[in-house]
Amino acid sequence: MKRVGVLALQGAVREHIKSVQACGAEAIAVKWPKDLENLDGLILPGGESTTMRRLIDRYGLMEPLREFAQTGKPMFGTCAGLILLAETVVGSNDAHLGVMDVTVERNSFGRQVDSFEAPLTIDGIDGPFEAVFIRAPHIVSVGAGIEVLCVHNGKIVMARDGQFLGCSFHPELTDDHRITAYFLSMIQDKSDLLLPNPSTYSKV
Repeated sequence: MKRVGVLALQGAVREHIKSVQACGAEAIAVKWPKDLENLDGLILPGGESTTMRRLIDRYGLMEPLREFAQTGKPMFGTCAGLILLAETVVGSNDAHLGVMDVTVERNSFGRQVDSFEAPLTIDGIDGPFEAVFIRAPHIVSVGAGIEVLCVHNGKIVMARDGQFLGCSFHPELTDDHRITAYFLSMIQDKSDLLLPNPSTYSKV
């Protein structure tokens, strides 16, 4: 069984843990650097990126997270987690982890009161995915070789950069675990794959 960490400082931690478990993997709450040991992948949840960064610094997690990224193990950022992964954040002089070759802009779809749901067509996902957008960022631009997996209303909302996966919305806030399954496929060998064919995911 693969062990997937969920950064558990702030945001939709419980929902990600439930989604990982629903896909047949073990979910580990990550609060301290030692919690990153022996993980096969890591999820950075949605929440509030500035608050999450402050807590990352407080708990001494920034360098351990960067070291984890350097191991080549997959990392998945949703909403605020995408902002943490991005190499460039519009309006900010400094990135957070800065490991994913994308530029993101915060709050691209409005304030909390402007939250909405929309059916998305996502490469590698079979059928529409009903996505939840809450103060969501979007990907303004991507580097060479980045896979753009989804565009909504002209804005990139999901992309993959090798071991890094990021989306603007909150897949964990639904009962549809196909995107979590997609991420798990990135960290599972074919010999022990417990999920459907990674090229196309049907609803779990």
